[in-house]
Amino acid sequence: MKLKIIICFFLISIKSLSQKQFEVFFDFNKDFPNQSSILATNEWIAANKNIEIVKLLGYCDSVDTKNYNKKLAERRIENVRDLLEKSGLKFNKNLEKIAFGKDFKQSKIQAENRKVTIFYSEEQSKPIESELTKLIRNSKVGEIIKLPNIYFFNNSARIVPKSQSTLYDLLCAMEENPKLKIEIQGHICCQFNTDINDVSTARAKAIYSYLIRNKIDRKRMTFKGFGTSRPVHKIPERNETEADENRRVEILILEN
Repeated sequence: MKLKIIICFFLISIKSLSQKQFEVFFDFNKDFPNQSSILATNEWIAANKNIEIVKLLGYCDSVDTKNYNKKLAERRIENVRDLLEKSGLKFNKNLEKIAFGKDFKQSKIQAENRKVTIFYSEEQSKPIESELTKLIRNSKVGEIIKLPNIYFFNNSARIVPKSQSTLYDLLCAMEENPKLKIEIQGHICCQFNTDINDVSTARAKAIYSYLIRNKIDRKRMTFKGFGTSRPVHKIPERNETEADENRRVEILILEN
C-alpha cells in the first residue's frame, strides 16, 4: 500500500480548557465587517493559523425589529464564517452558530453591539515518541535493533496489517535522521536446514521495499537474509514464543 502521508509521531491534541474569543465589528445595518475590523481580523488570522473555530455568535444594535435584527445577525455570522474559511482556518465539526436579535445585554455604545464573536481553541500537539524511534535515534554504529511486532503471513514475505505501526516508526526514524543508514536483516525459525526458499531475504526486502515506496533513498539501505544461522533460541524451539523470537527482522546501524 502506497502511503503519501506519513505520521511520524503519535500526536495527542491538548485543547485549552477555556476557549478564547475574538470580536469582528460591523457598521450600522451592514452584514459585512467594516474596514478597520477587516484589517484587525486579517492580522489576527495571520497570528492564529493553528486554531479551531468552535462557536460564532452574531449580534445587532437595538435599532429595528427583533426578527429583522436576528436575520441580519445570521448574515453577519455567515459572512464571517466565509472569511475565516477562505483564510484556511479549521472549524469544529460541531460548530455552533447562534444569532441574537435583541435578546442579549447590550452596551450603551451601539457600535459595540454590531458584532460577531468568534470562540476558538488553540490546539497544541505534544509529540509522543515511540520506543523504537527513540532507540534508533540514540543508537550507535554497529548496534543491532530488533523491529518489534513485525509479523508475516506463513512462509511468505507478506507483512500482516498489525505490523503497520512499527513500519511507521522505522520510516519516521529514517526521515528524521537523513544521515541514518541501515542494513535490514531477516531471520526465520524452526528449520534445521538452510532457508530453501530464501524467505528471510524476501522478508528483509519487504521492509526495504516499503521504505523505498515511501521515498527513502535506496543508497541509505541494504538488506540481507540469514535464514536460521543466527537464532536467538536453539532450534528446535521449545515453544511458539521462542519461534516468534527467532522469526524476526532486525536492523544493523551502519551510519547514524
